[in-house]
Amino acid sequence: MTGCLDAAGITDPTLRAAYLSCRRINAQHGKTYYLATRLLTPAQRPAVHALYGFARWADDVVDNLPADAGPDDRAARLDAVSRALFAGLDSGRSDDPVLAAVVDTAHRHGIHRNLFADFMRSMRMDLTVSDYPDRQALEVYVRGSAEAIGLQMLPVLGTVCDEAEAAPHAAALGKAFQLTNFLRDVAEDLDRGRVYLPADELAAFGVDRDLLRWCRQHQRTDPRVRAALADQHATTRAVYRFAREGVALLHPVSRPCIGTALVLYSEILDRIEDADFAVFAQRARVGNLRRAHLASTGLVRALRSRRKVRGGADVTAVTRRWA
Repeated sequence: MTGCLDAAGITDPTLRAAYLSCRRINAQHGKTYYLATRLLTPAQRPAVHALYGFARWADDVVDNLPADAGPDDRAARLDAVSRALFAGLDSGRSDDPVLAAVVDTAHRHGIHRNLFADFMRSMRMDLTVSDYPDRQALEVYVRGSAEAIGLQMLPVLGTVCDEAEAAPHAAALGKAFQLTNFLRDVAEDLDRGRVYLPADELAAFGVDRDLLRWCRQHQRTDPRVRAALADQHATTRAVYRFAREGVALLHPVSRPCIGTALVLYSEILDRIEDADFAVFAQRARVGNLRRAHLASTGLVRALRSRRKVRGGADVTAVTRRWA
């Protein structure tokens, strides 16, 4: 990682420690995502680790406080994170061991402040919202929890077109990943008292929260639930198709990473379908051999892309051009 920090021009010891903390969070909690980031140029990786590390850290504030922590405790903690984040974004620096890295990344790459505001809004929703009556309501949450992160990444990845042209596809990729998580983790989310599937779309198949709870309790997928999940599955597939169109709009050195992440995550949908939507009995995973194969193929493509950039030093210059 220190070589990546050198490549990115990050020399301040405090900042380097903050980026390393974010990398550890990424490696521990986002194994699929972390694997894909290895296909980026060294200069790009610290910023991606910072953005993901912050998102995961903020999410844990809501979900992983002590069991006796009440809603007020979670709200107070999240408010404190929000104040520290925006104070850092306004001043250009932070003393927090995680926020220091994301604030630095935002300033280096010109990431819009409103994207962080969108993200924090969705984190606050998790404090009080336990289900979503329709797709429109869910879209509000996903805008901050997933699409905003895709858009934060875009200046780091670089594009071969106007950034505004690539933005809808970047947002869609974040959304596709999140919708995949909703399907894969429906049982775990139920355990937290949440359902991230539109209630009206479930109701069209005769499904409600009580039936989902029954499935969780018995680790079985009722036929009505199976049909409803298959419908959500098809919706998510359509989002992936749109997101995939944006990979060609990225700078060539970034395409292997994003293309590999897209395939890895979309194959979670394959596993869900292959298991006949038995999401209450097992957690869908892409096997290690398949992950290794995709990673090695992506690495070959990544190395070829970097060689096509004019001279080895220019890879770093390219990734900074959008800063």
